[in-house]
Amino acid sequence: MTEELTPTEKSSIPKKPKNRMFSFFSKEKISEKRFLLLSDIEWKRFKRNPLSVIGLAIIFFATIISILGYTITPDSTPYANDQKPELHTKPPGFTIRMLKVKKNDHIPHTNFFEKMLFGEPLDHTTYPIYYYFFHDQYVTIEGYTGSIPNKGVKVSFNIADVLYSLDTKMPIKFDKENGLLTFYTIDGIKVQESILSLRKKVQQEAIIKRTYWLGTDVAGRDMLSRLMIGTRISLSVGFVSVIISVLIGILLGSVAGYFRGRTDDIIMWIINVVWSIPTLLLVIAITLVLGKGIVQVFIAVGLTMWVDVARVVRGQVLSLREKDFIEASRALGFTNYRIISRHILPNIIGPVIVIAASNFATAILTEAGLSFLGIGAQPPTPSWGEMINTHRGYILVDKAYLAFIPGIAIMILVFAFMLVGNGLRDALDARLGDEAPPIMQ
Repeated sequence: MTEELTPTEKSSIPKKPKNRMFSFFSKEKISEKRFLLLSDIEWKRFKRNPLSVIGLAIIFFATIISILGYTITPDSTPYANDQKPELHTKPPGFTIRMLKVKKNDHIPHTNFFEKMLFGEPLDHTTYPIYYYFFHDQYVTIEGYTGSIPNKGVKVSFNIADVLYSLDTKMPIKFDKENGLLTFYTIDGIKVQESILSLRKKVQQEAIIKRTYWLGTDVAGRDMLSRLMIGTRISLSVGFVSVIISVLIGILLGSVAGYFRGRTDDIIMWIINVVWSIPTLLLVIAITLVLGKGIVQVFIAVGLTMWVDVARVVRGQVLSLREKDFIEASRALGFTNYRIISRHILPNIIGPVIVIAASNFATAILTEAGLSFLGIGAQPPTPSWGEMINTHRGYILVDKAYLAFIPGIAIMILVFAFMLVGNGLRDALDARLGDEAPPIMQ
């Protein structure tokens, strides 16, 4: 007859340590707090590297800008392509007065999400002005030229046409004695308003000041807006390309490493052939076959970066397939698909995350290079590489910042991903104990 142990005696019995491999999908593992695919311990290791945290903050900031898109850019037109040739290559901080003139047309309404993703067409046309004055029912402006003296063309607009979208088939009647203006809007509504009231509205609503914080480009477009939308292009190319490369690399690498033999030989031959071709040359060849455009860049870059992922995954699978927990899975009759997807891949996700961060930086550089060569994102799409290409002739003159600004943006974003990649590598290194000293003081 065996004695029943008391609760105190039960608690004093040392618990049998659990195998990490078998407990990956256990309840304890599932309930473990995770952030960005990192466990608490791994996240603490990551935070010990301040440079990696700074890099992650930069990426987070760039992601917020790319998501909000046109809702936070000074120029919310599609592709930030509001061109003002008379304002070309103006310096950062340049401020100009403009006259907003309503378009006599129905402009489709865009909701918040449509504006965020695609931009919003303007319901007015803006004219940079040097000065303006009123005369009867007209407001006359002298267009800004930037020269001294200005010598701009004088243009007159009916003040009703400035403030309202008018029905051009109906006449505008001016009662000079009473100072009243009668006109019809594009919706057929008759409006009668005094000249003084309309002039006041023009001064308050139609005459605006606009500041170009990073100046204007060679076409007179806002550099800050195009730089912000270019962030979306770079991150989109990196994200889609990394997804494509990771999916292909994990599929081929896991199959080659697990089944070995002739399957491994065939896949390794393909990997070596692709590996032997210069990356940029292969991307250019794929782009020329698929055609020019941002979607083609997604595919081309993704199809050239899977080799690194496949080699890493293959090596990890080769080292894990002979482990005891894999042999036990085979003995239990699990299918090869279940063994690979449920027991091998979860244990090699760390190196894949690290190489994905590195490939993200490579994809941004590759996209910028393709756009610089003219075979990437096509105008008027605001790509950082295309912006550098457009303004490369200004590097040797007094406006080199036009090419340096997007170049610095590329450098900062790529550097941020490299810092995060280094931090992830150290955080996922099991050889670093919980009590390990900080990586950097």
